[in-house]
Amino acid sequence: MLRTKLNLLLIALLLCVAGSADAGSLSVIGQSRWVEVGRVIDGDTFRTRAGEKVRLLGINTPEIAHDRQPAQPYGMDAKRQLEQLISGKTVRLQLDRDKKDNYGRTLAQVYLRDGSWINALLVRNGLALVYTFAPNFRWAQQLLNEEAVARRDMLGIWKSEQFKVLEARDVTARLIGQFRLLRGRIKASGPFRFQLGKLTITIPRSSRQWFAPSHMPKDGQQVIVRGRIRTSTGGGLFLALHSPYDLE
Repeated sequence: MLRTKLNLLLIALLLCVAGSADAGSLSVIGQSRWVEVGRVIDGDTFRTRAGEKVRLLGINTPEIAHDRQPAQPYGMDAKRQLEQLISGKTVRLQLDRDKKDNYGRTLAQVYLRDGSWINALLVRNGLALVYTFAPNFRWAQQLLNEEAVARRDMLGIWKSEQFKVLEARDVTARLIGQFRLLRGRIKASGPFRFQLGKLTITIPRSSRQWFAPSHMPKDGQQVIVRGRIRTSTGGGLFLALHSPYDLE
């Protein structure tokens, strides 16, 4: 009788261990799954056949025409390339820490069965720029490396006046609201802010946790920043950095 009870206890323990292992496996698998592509919406968004809306993580492609807004340069090129790459196919979604954006779209790196990385292909071909927000940093540096090659080779959007890297000294009020890459030499720096040409570059309080002291540039250093150009309450121009990958 005692032996039977011990055997039952041993079986129960083994089942608990197996259950824990399965749970761990499921949590890992939950970061990566396969879906069937339905309709491509634009260069960085598509719907699955099941109706899920997926936004390619870590990149941004030019806008296509919508809501009476004209298409940006290379917007349709990006959409057509995404259609050629994934339409009607089964693709793998790889997720980062934040799984959804504010619009309820699934944020994912997208891969074909042969291992081709769709997000990186769009960037490398000059049809997307890197667009990173905390805390989804896992692929940021790899995507920046691809972007650097596309910028060097002047591919796609990097040939366009609307996207090419702009000298900070040339920024004017007509660029307010635009997301741009700006290059310049720092004139003056302070805690979580510095001056670049006509712009004040700031790091919002909510984003400072992501910036180590080594990330902060020094006076006289030449940098490239990326972000949306805005106007301050005092009428000056500023750009906020939300990620250490917004600063090169």
